[in-house]
Amino acid sequence: MADMTSRLNTVKERAAAGKACREESPRTSHEGWAPSPGRPDPIALLEAQNLTREQDLVPVRHSRMLASPFAFFRGAAKIMAADLKETPRAGLQVQLCGDAHLSNFGLFASPERNLLFGLNDFDETLPGPFEYDVERLAASLVVAARANGFTDKEARQTTLAAVRSYREAMGRFAQMRTLDIRYASLSDDVLKNMAAMSSPKNKGSKASRRIEKVARQTVAKARTRDSLQALSKLGEHVDGKYRIVSQPPLVVPVRELDGTYGMSGEEAQQAIQDQLRAYRATLQADRRQLLERFEVVDAARKVVGVGSVGTRAFIVLLQGRDQQDPLFLQVKEATRSVLEDHLPKSRFKQPGARVVQGQRLMQTASDIFLGWTKGVQENRYLYWRQLRDMKGSAVVETMRPPGMEFYARACGWALALSHARSGDPVAIAGYLGRKDRFDVAMADFAHRYADQNDKDYQAFAAAVDSGRLQAAEEGS
Repeated sequence: MADMTSRLNTVKERAAAGKACREESPRTSHEGWAPSPGRPDPIALLEAQNLTREQDLVPVRHSRMLASPFAFFRGAAKIMAADLKETPRAGLQVQLCGDAHLSNFGLFASPERNLLFGLNDFDETLPGPFEYDVERLAASLVVAARANGFTDKEARQTTLAAVRSYREAMGRFAQMRTLDIRYASLSDDVLKNMAAMSSPKNKGSKASRRIEKVARQTVAKARTRDSLQALSKLGEHVDGKYRIVSQPPLVVPVRELDGTYGMSGEEAQQAIQDQLRAYRATLQADRRQLLERFEVVDAARKVVGVGSVGTRAFIVLLQGRDQQDPLFLQVKEATRSVLEDHLPKSRFKQPGARVVQGQRLMQTASDIFLGWTKGVQENRYLYWRQLRDMKGSAVVETMRPPGMEFYARACGWALALSHARSGDPVAIAGYLGRKDRFDVAMADFAHRYADQNDKDYQAFAAAVDSGRLQAAEEGS
């Protein structure tokens, strides 16, 4: 994770080193972005990803990406990673989320049962230049704003709000002691903390009151999302015990996957037990002992997300003291980060460990059951976490300009915190400065990249229409 500032001791030296990075990579250098002449075919990049995915789910992935340019953007992290390799870099390293679009932020619970707001998807996490995450977030805001019918001015203001929030937050983190950064969070009274980020022109307005109402509803809903609630949605009571309901192709219990992975139903059940034991070994001793109080009841394949569709994903239902003491774990396949095509490879040989360790580094607090294991089959790697642990997310598709600007500020702050935890906030703040040059340049980049995303989406839709790619309805 070390960068060129790591050998400098004083705050003044670190700030000066960050400022000096402007000479090689001016803050305005992100303006005027255009795709490189040798840009890879975006459809070919998606086809390459599909080769290792569950083939019956690939059409489902395409269907979800076809919903809108924003849905396409969410599934196109590999495409953008190929474009970002050509963009300017200041040489300041952080632990990257790798896919920091605005739908990958949300609410989640701390071990103390406080609600936190921040990044909540780390499938692509990898050390790299801090600009990559800022570019991904900024571009996602323009794409989402356009999908919601915003004017160009409204989309630009939203993007500027996010980048300005990132820059100003980094400036504050640069003034903080190291442990204070470690403990910083948008926590406990989430609404109070996030309300402070509202644009001054919106405070006290009708729009501000609507934002607060929606935020309260989101927080309240998140507090109800736990394993007991998941059991009411995903479970059924048969012959005196619970099992996972079959809802193909989105939820397919292991009992119906006989032969799918070259294993019988009994072999699959045994594999789950073996995997659980291996996974428990990656947990802290107290958490491992806690998990040992639960026993496996059932498991199923479950389709999740947009970009992740087709990678292997499962849910496991466990039971504690009785049937009203359930625990749902989610098991997701971890592959190479899309950034590893263009950045140094992860120091973790096991992709599941890469995801887990990256998440722990970037989040103020992480799921107590976050762990990893090697899959049963060759070259398959998994990471484990709770399925629902007071997780909540904003509905981006219904946001109006004031609401998205409010949300953009929160995302910018949260991204800055994650980067400050893993990188050098003093050097990054020194590079960013107090003026808006970086903000304006990123807004220009985001507008231009959104234009390219629109073109890629049209090419994707044409590939589906021509039969080059298959899309299928998911069913209920």
